[in-house]
Amino acid sequence: MKRNPLLAIQSFGQSIWLDSLSRGMLRSGELQQLIEEDGLRGVTSNPAIFDKAIAGSDDYDEAIRALALEGKGTSEIYKALVVEDIANAADLLRPVYDRSEGRYGFVSLEVSPHLAYDTSATIAEARRLWAAVNRPNVFIKVPATQQGLPAIQQLTSHGVNVNITLLFSLNRYREVAEAYVSGMEARAALGHRLNGVTSVASFFLSRIDVLVDSLLEGILQTGGAGAKMAASLRGQVAIASAKVAYQIYKEVFASERFRRLVAQGARTQQLLWASTGTKDPAYSDVKYVEPLIGADTVNTMPLETLNAYRHHGDPAVRLEEGIEEAYHVLDLLPKVGIDLEAVTRQLEEEGVQKFVMPFDQLMTTVEERRALILRSKP
Repeated sequence: MKRNPLLAIQSFGQSIWLDSLSRGMLRSGELQQLIEEDGLRGVTSNPAIFDKAIAGSDDYDEAIRALALEGKGTSEIYKALVVEDIANAADLLRPVYDRSEGRYGFVSLEVSPHLAYDTSATIAEARRLWAAVNRPNVFIKVPATQQGLPAIQQLTSHGVNVNITLLFSLNRYREVAEAYVSGMEARAALGHRLNGVTSVASFFLSRIDVLVDSLLEGILQTGGAGAKMAASLRGQVAIASAKVAYQIYKEVFASERFRRLVAQGARTQQLLWASTGTKDPAYSDVKYVEPLIGADTVNTMPLETLNAYRHHGDPAVRLEEGIEEAYHVLDLLPKVGIDLEAVTRQLEEEGVQKFVMPFDQLMTTVEERRALILRSKP
């Protein structure tokens, strides 16, 4: 029998997470099955995922009714629902966490996307969520905005596990890594233990190619000297960025500065490949998995991608293959008139909005169900 490719990936040092969560998945045993049969080591969630889970099913109606009758408001109901799901998922993954001595087995919960540009409010909400879930194997997701950087540093120093989300830029990734290291240094200076505190930096991939490819298509349509170069770059930029990010990771976490923290129990902030579902049907459905397998990394996949990889994945260590070519791809972008930093700034701004909209829609759904229950109350 062919070995499960999802299990084989683990032998190369990469962890597979699921980019999806719902109460139905928890109740049906589906998540437990993925942990047992596919070696799943983590789960990520975001406002869009919870919007789909809560608005798209009746699995939450009983809980909404009970909370509404207790007099809870819309925001309180929402937080109660997601905290319960996150806590239950964390409990399912707790054996993975315990066996790995805290390296694997995490679930991620995001602060409100409305706080993406408010440092102090992000810190306050992250700490509230951390306390509410009250599990060691949880990450609180903080966006990689400029305002998110000091939040990452402070939360790390306070002992909160942070998953940095909406990360597109190599320059911003370096700043994110710096914020984590600074947070661990601040924690050490306070005399607190470093073991048990960890972080991941979620580098978003497919969205980079979607936007860059659209710009390249415009260049191709105009023809001229740059067309051939633009054609060679199509579908290459996200993978190239990820490979270069891994080189930055190695540089930062092999430094003498971080080795001093390792001696006190610190762990590296692993790179996590996110937005790994293929959006262009012309590309392989495992495009953002196969080239990025490497030690001390995570790939969080939507269920469709995870199923595809189980079916026809071909795992091997490839993350450090073609590094020179990756740098070359990034060097060519300005030659065809594409500013990658401008692209990633746009993606960050759009990413925040893509979480705000489903979050607001979800709050509307919860409020409508709450109001209906109260109106029908005998």
